[in-house]
Amino acid sequence: MNNNWNRFIYKIWSPIYDYFFNSGLFLEARKRVFQDIEFKAGDSVLFVGVGTGADINHVPYNSLKVTAIDFSEDMLNQARKKYEGEKIDFIQMDAQSMNLPDNTFDYVIGSLILTVVPDGKKAFDEMVRVTKSGGQIVVFDKFADSTRDLPLSKRFIRPLIRILGTDIGISFNAILSESENVKLIEKKDILFNGMYQKIVLRKV
Repeated sequence: MNNNWNRFIYKIWSPIYDYFFNSGLFLEARKRVFQDIEFKAGDSVLFVGVGTGADINHVPYNSLKVTAIDFSEDMLNQARKKYEGEKIDFIQMDAQSMNLPDNTFDYVIGSLILTVVPDGKKAFDEMVRVTKSGGQIVVFDKFADSTRDLPLSKRFIRPLIRILGTDIGISFNAILSESENVKLIEKKDILFNGMYQKIVLRKV
């Protein structure tokens, strides 16, 4: 995957994305991800790879300072339509190289993004960089089991899935490697027998 391909494929996905990934099981999964996060009024929150804005409705955004970035202008436009008139800063930006200051946000949220960008490790490091000391990074994504080889069936379909704009063969441990300034505080299976997980880390 590369940024040019992602720009193209998510232009195609943008008008139909919510039908697949913000309804049914995925809608319930998103609710579970956010149901026990204790946001405080005035917290600064960054959504990385916000897409169509599917996650925003699951947080008390009216009492937060919300910034939402995505590489795809077409996906961002879907989010802008949903939250027209709200005080949310939608910015077109590459998650792998954010034009944002260090230590800025109380919460940085990345849903279904680390397995989409060309370099998930680079995007994760950027998420950590812009998080305040003591702040939290919340990840919701599909990850491969790092303790065993990818099953043959997944190896077979992985190239096709990549064409569709994501990767089913990435482990979170590979992304987390060498990240010394974060502490894992929660890891929970969310969907499809743990393929999709919620991971919460604190920046130390």
